[in-house]
Amino acid sequence: MNAPIRVTGFVLGLAAVFGIALAVGDQVGPVGEPAAAGSGESMPEHTEDSGESGHGVDESTGSTDVPGGLMVSSDGYTLALQHPVAQAGRGRQVTFVINGPDGPVTTYDVLHEKRLHFIAVRRDFTGFQHVHPELAPDGTWTTALDLTPGPWRVFADFKPSGGDDLTLGSDLAVPGHVGVAPDRPATRVSTVDGYTVTLAGDLTSGEHSTLKLGVAKDGRPVTDLQPYLGAYGHLVALRGGDLAYLHVHPEGEPGDGETKPGPAVEFVAEVPSVGSYHLYLDFKHDGVVRTAEFALDAGQGS
Repeated sequence: MNAPIRVTGFVLGLAAVFGIALAVGDQVGPVGEPAAAGSGESMPEHTEDSGESGHGVDESTGSTDVPGGLMVSSDGYTLALQHPVAQAGRGRQVTFVINGPDGPVTTYDVLHEKRLHFIAVRRDFTGFQHVHPELAPDGTWTTALDLTPGPWRVFADFKPSGGDDLTLGSDLAVPGHVGVAPDRPATRVSTVDGYTVTLAGDLTSGEHSTLKLGVAKDGRPVTDLQPYLGAYGHLVALRGGDLAYLHVHPEGEPGDGETKPGPAVEFVAEVPSVGSYHLYLDFKHDGVVRTAEFALDAGQGS
């Protein structure tokens, strides 16, 4: 083969490789960018050691650079799903361990009446579930989730005995057809099972923000909320885009002589940045725990 032919072949080969790379790039997107909601793509796991806590703050350093739930590993602990792919359906079993410096963690401190809180939500912010898995002697946690096709994010909120509070996150893929993600505009009113929950207050980045959530049923204020996880309400906030996790709790507690069982439950939250946030309030009434959902935009702090 003469030189001109070899050069021409080499150039054509480079062009083909470049074209393939462009096609793959269009499908995958920039490295580290969250998968689009409802796209069916699952996020790659992050393994950097960030030291985030369950409240979005690194308690060992005081840093607020990395909110909770963005890392699969932190401070020597790793959330390891037994199967990162699960089938769609109701009551699907999900099994995982928290691996620590010495292997699977088997002892935990109780936080809000439970040794571990497990949160699951689809990346389009649908299907939110807050459950409490069962712990086996070997450190294996097992729970059941109701799953629909699409990319999910799961969070483990816990405190290993002798360690700090941590929130670790991991991706869970559920194969199947995923439709167009629903439009989820900002909303301060949520209705569930005949209850109407109204959110008052604003989120401001980098500042303590007071939120009041009022519960009513059939138009009448609910004044006999029941304690759930040691409080009259339990609030989780997730940042739009990357699903950074913030676990906030209400002011006061049942039986303190000051906190009333409704209709309003007051929370103080601190969000790390401007942008959209999705909030989920668990409250208990008539023996049943229900979840109200909200979407709120956070403004710029001073």
